[in-house]
Amino acid sequence: MQSEAGQSLDAIIDRKERERQAGQGLFLWGVGNAPATAIRKLALMGMPIPIVFSTMKSKPKAVDMAPSRTVVWRRYVDENGIERLLPKSALVTSRGESAKGAKKRHYALMCYSDTPLRLIRGVPFDPGAFRNVSGVGAPIGASQVTALLRQVAEPNQSPAYEANVVAWLTGGYWVRLSDPRELDSKAIANIASFNGSTDEWLELVSRVRGSTTRTVRRKAEALLL
Repeated sequence: MQSEAGQSLDAIIDRKERERQAGQGLFLWGVGNAPATAIRKLALMGMPIPIVFSTMKSKPKAVDMAPSRTVVWRRYVDENGIERLLPKSALVTSRGESAKGAKKRHYALMCYSDTPLRLIRGVPFDPGAFRNVSGVGAPIGASQVTALLRQVAEPNQSPAYEANVVAWLTGGYWVRLSDPRELDSKAIANIASFNGSTDEWLELVSRVRGSTTRTVRRKAEALLL
């Protein structure tokens, strides 16, 4: 994890904690890569899977620190393939541009924690003790940011990485997002400066997302046809 969509890592964790409080433990963490192939089956089974967030060693990219456009995502595809509105407490943003133009897809981890989210230091995490679940079980690649892993060895107690935030996957586990809406500078500033109650957080999320009535009606008409 690292700075993204113009926000520092500390600000993101603070925002996710507000989201967790409003969602009774549920929060969504946006990621750029598609789910591992085993995720849907595991989500349908309800297999308990812990999630470890570790701070990246590299500095955030300039495009993540100061994106030209920022969008908020409003829907997701659940483990049954049904497109749904994001939970009313969830606020997932990302940069709005990709290398191929306007960003059409983004993904998120659906997470649960019954304890407050905070950046923990000093808890070791050894990537070398794990392998990818998908494919041939290859070691974690240098460019991998989000991966489904299985432990294959005892961890080194003095690794280069830490387990800075720990939670559990829930719901659809690792889902595709849809229906992005571009944010203006006022909305971005309101998110960054928010310091209110749970009810005020829910109001902010609703306001930032905007109306989705038109999108729902269009999809319903397509189904009737």
